Amino acid sequence: MEKRLLPWAILAVLLMAPYVGIYPVFVMKVLCFCLFACAFDLLLGHAGLLSFGHAALFGGAGYVAGYTIKQWGVSPEIGLLLGVLTSSVLGGVMGALAIRRKGIYFAMVTLALAQIIYFVLLQAPFTGGEDGLQAVPRGHLFGLVPLDDDRTLYYVVVAIVVAAFLFVGRIVSSPYGAVLTAIKENEPRSTSLGYDVDRFKLLAFVLSAALAGLAGALKVLVLGFETLTDVHWSMSGSVILMTLIGGMGTRWGPVIGAIVITSLETKLGDVGNALAGLTHIDAFARLGEAVTIVTGLLFIVTVLLLRDGIAGSATALFQRYRERLLLRHNAARRATQGTGSQTGETS
Repeated sequence: MEKRLLPWAILAVLLMAPYVGIYPVFVMKVLCFCLFACAFDLLLGHAGLLSFGHAALFGGAGYVAGYTIKQWGVSPEIGLLLGVLTSSVLGGVMGALAIRRKGIYFAMVTLALAQIIYFVLLQAPFTGGEDGLQAVPRGHLFGLVPLDDDRTLYYVVVAIVVAAFLFVGRIVSSPYGAVLTAIKENEPRSTSLGYDVDRFKLLAFVLSAALAGLAGALKVLVLGFETLTDVHWSMSGSVILMTLIGGMGTRWGPVIGAIVITSLETKLGDVGNALAGLTHIDAFARLGEAVTIVTGLLFIVTVLLLRDGIAGSATALFQRYRERLLLRHNAARRATQGTGSQTGETS
């Protein structure tokens, strides 16, 4: 029952967020990173492939979407589609080269390819170099709906992200998702059963790349700019951190991890200033500068105490709680039945 109500509760919160004083642009940014983390978890959590190159797919799609919308004057949906196609092609090429290796070698190949894309975008004339793409217009969706209003764009982003999240859920729960899980748990056995393991992993890489590209293109539409930060290898590290803290291979884990990390990076400075104002301790005002230290400590705590991430550990804790309640209920029922039978025998 709780599992059925949770998605509807989250959707209701998202729909009401702009009307309760929550800044829509911040929520849209968080949603983009939630989608990015879900895309990455499709590869890591369900296929067992650790990629350090997803920043190139995320940022590369953003550059293509931003450039085509700004310079070519295409509509937002066409820009998003071109960004997704670009990330899919890059993912296909990157995956075809990387899946020839396993483990750390796979991760290093993806990192090397991503760095090549980073330096290409750094030197390419259309990217704006270190200044990046600026003043990307939002335009009109399908030529009809103006996206300049934050609330209008907000509901468009919510619809796209929810649809993408349902798509990821459909992939995971499909027979293809079951094969991916089998490959992750025992690749030699999957090969012996007749599955073309490399083809399944390549398709997972392309699907993950397409969703990561959609997240990157959406982010450009929301913020109106694209910089090299989104293509840098540190962005790949951030999405790995989101996935591991939230819970790898879980339905809501990447979402929780993205919310936690993005909120820390964006709002930790504001929290520090508020604490400094309340306590008159100047050290709190510099809390925003220590965001990497805070996220590092959070990662250490998660690894040591919450091995399955926030979502996985919370689910396990809830299941143990329900099992204890069930055991107590059964024990009380047996005791009641025993008392009733003894009373009957006495009478």
